[in-house]
Amino acid sequence: MIEVYTDGASSGDPGKSGAGIYIKKAGQAYEYSYPLGNLSNHEAEFLAVLKALEVCQADFPDDILSFRSDSKLVVEAVERNYVRSEKYAPLLQRINEVSAFFPYFFIKWIPEKQNKHADQLAKKGIQLNDSSN
Repeated sequence: MIEVYTDGASSGDPGKSGAGIYIKKAGQAYEYSYPLGNLSNHEAEFLAVLKALEVCQADFPDDILSFRSDSKLVVEAVERNYVRSEKYAPLLQRINEVSAFFPYFFIKWIPEKQNKHADQLAKKGIQLNDSSN
């Protein structure tokens, strides 16, 4: 089983956004930062989970995934398979599609203070927006 910490961040709402992913597996750590363009913070949070699933699909395809996020909106949406705002429905659908490739996929909410590493990586992702042009 691998632990996957995700965070999305925006400088403005909407604004330049980034995704941060921190993965722990068998005593090793893997870090990823992605620029996401101009999005709302909630969109960045959903995309952080989706990007993490895509990383896991490429690099850890047969692992049991235990995701952690400090976004209650995203965790509840995935757990209930429901979003109030139709704006997020395609993101949730894509998360469901990609997570179905894994033998087990769990997600749970954690407080921000337990997600600092992914937060730092998400902020790095915001900065990467400028360098990716």
